[in-house]
Amino acid sequence: MDRFNALQAFVAVVESGSFARAAQRLGTSTSTLSRLIAALERHLGARLLQRTTRKLSLTEAGQAFYERAAQLLSDLQEAEALAASAAAAPRGTLRLTCSHAMAVQRIGPAIATFVARYPEMRFEVSVSDRIVDLVEEGFDLAIRIGHIGSDQLVARRLGIARLLLCAAPAYLQARGVPRAPQDLAAHAALTYAYSPNPRLWRLLDAQGCAHEVRVAGPLHANSGELAVAAAIGGLGIVLQPDFLVDGALRAGALVRVLPDYQGVPADIWAVYPSRRHLSVKVRLFVEHVATYFIPPHPAPAKHD
Repeated sequence: MDRFNALQAFVAVVESGSFARAAQRLGTSTSTLSRLIAALERHLGARLLQRTTRKLSLTEAGQAFYERAAQLLSDLQEAEALAASAAAAPRGTLRLTCSHAMAVQRIGPAIATFVARYPEMRFEVSVSDRIVDLVEEGFDLAIRIGHIGSDQLVARRLGIARLLLCAAPAYLQARGVPRAPQDLAAHAALTYAYSPNPRLWRLLDAQGCAHEVRVAGPLHANSGELAVAAAIGGLGIVLQPDFLVDGALRAGALVRVLPDYQGVPADIWAVYPSRRHLSVKVRLFVEHVATYFIPPHPAPAKHD
C-alpha cells in the first residue's frame, strides 16, 4: 500500500465531503480512492469512515486520524516548499472563495498581478455570498466581510469596508437632497438582502453616535453590484461598501448623500483553516491581496 497516496486520498475525501468531489480534486477515480481508503483501514485495523447512500461521516477513530493526517500533509507540503525555495516562487493551485462583489472589484485584479509575478500559480475560485465551510469543501482561503465563520478558522484583518450613502446626481435633482438621516424615509432606498436588517439603516455621525431610520424603495436585491448599478441609473439611494462605489464616485456617476454619516463599518478578513503552518502560497497571496484594500483617496463628498 502506498501510505502517502492513501493518506492524501483519505484527507481529500473528508475535506470534500464525498468520494466524487475528492476524485475530481485529485484528478483520479472514485474507485481508486475507495481502494486506497479500504487498504488504509485494513492497515490500521480500524474503520475510518461511515458510508451510507446519503451521507459520509467520520468514526471516532477516523476523526482523530484525520486531524493528525491533515497536519502531516500540511507539514510535508511546507517542508517541500521550503526545500524547493518555493517561498520565493510559490506554485500549485490555491482554492479560494469570496463574494461576487469582492471577486470583481478586488480579488480578480489581485489574482492577475499575483500570477504575473508567480506564473506557476493557479487559482480555483468559487464566487458565492454564502458562508462556505472551508474544511468540508476543501478551500485554502476565503475573503470575507464582517463575520469570520467558525471559531476553528484563523483570520487576518485586511482592512475595513466603509458603508457609504450614494445616489446619482439626476436622482437628487429630481427628488431633492436629504439633509438629515430621517429624510431618508421619504426617499427610494435600494436595499441589500444580506444586511442584518436590510430595511433599517443604522448610520453613525462624525462623533460615532448612531441614528436609525426605516427605509423602503423599489429594489431589494442580494447583489450589491446590482443595487449600485440601479443607483447609477437614477433609481434611488444605496448604502454600500466603499469598494463597490469608489469608482462611480470618482467618475461622478454617484455622489455621497449625507457625507457626514456612514453605515457601521465592517472588517474585511482573509480566513483560512486552522493549521500550525500556513502554506507559502496562501501566506504570500494574503500579503499580496492586502494591498488591494488600502483605502483610495477620498472622492468629493458633497452634492450641490
